Amino acid sequence: MSRIRGLNHLTLAVTDLNRSLAFYRDLLGCTLRARWPEGAYLEAGDLWICLALDPAARARPHPDYSHVAFTVAEEDIESLGTRVLQQAESWRENRSEGASIYVLDPDGHRLELHSGSLKTRLAHYRADPDSSVEIFEP
Repeated sequence: MSRIRGLNHLTLAVTDLNRSLAFYRDLLGCTLRARWPEGAYLEAGDLWICLALDPAARARPHPDYSHVAFTVAEEDIESLGTRVLQQAESWRENRSEGASIYVLDPDGHRLELHSGSLKTRLAHYRADPDSSVEIFEP
């Protein structure tokens, strides 16, 4: 059966390429791999991020819960979160299993910095007898 295998890359429309590079490279620690007048490629583990210059990009967060979650090592989440929250606005308090920090990037994209995984999330629900979440085993 043909199926997707994972997330290949993430493209974000940005209104100011230099400001977004400073956020993703300098603040979040992504590695800059390529740059051109209208964009840049950054690397974050196995994920590559494309920042695409788009003057029409929205300047405020979209009103729904859609967001991008980045993996952060458990031992780094507190220090990274402290540093990021000095420069980025929080959009939500953590209410889930595992440490999470929810911030807006300079163009209002909703981001989550998370130290858990699908495995830890499912274990959390398995351990909660009152959970209404149904778990499916492979």
